[in-house]
Amino acid sequence: MIAVQSLLDPQTWLVAGLIFALRVLNMALDTVRIMMVLRNRRVLTWVLGFLQTVIYVVAFVYVIDDLDNIVNLVAYAAGFATGNVVGMWAEERMAIGYITLRAISTSLGAAVAEKLRAEGYAVTEIPARGKDGAVTLLNISLFRRQVGQALDLIKSIDPNAFTTSEDMRPVSRGFWRM
Repeated sequence: MIAVQSLLDPQTWLVAGLIFALRVLNMALDTVRIMMVLRNRRVLTWVLGFLQTVIYVVAFVYVIDDLDNIVNLVAYAAGFATGNVVGMWAEERMAIGYITLRAISTSLGAAVAEKLRAEGYAVTEIPARGKDGAVTLLNISLFRRQVGQALDLIKSIDPNAFTTSEDMRPVSRGFWRM
């Protein structure tokens, strides 16, 4: 077990801080790498996997070299947990890929579709029936980085529109607003 005197040693905390930072970076890269796998980005996936492995091995060696040091173990675990959250944040900010945005409007679907089209978005209008009657279902395929703008446009016309999104991969053809 780690001695109390060792807890007062700045070297103990420097190594633990390094382990934590390496593990945060490792797991952030892992999260982004998994998202790149899902988006079929082969080269970026390879590069991230390579970097991630090197960082993992370095951090792991620091922990294995002193298994009795609880501070290193806590830093390793805390870096893992923190890195997952940092990776999610980074991937969200990168906004790589495509989204299918769906909006359901009870009475303003045509107006929402017109506004979206006027702004350059491709929209497919589908008449549908909901629990309380006729609705308009709008399908909008767009780049992930455009979701916020499209949602703002939808809400500006119909603040009560029900919206959902899901990741997608285009297969062929279609219109993409650049």
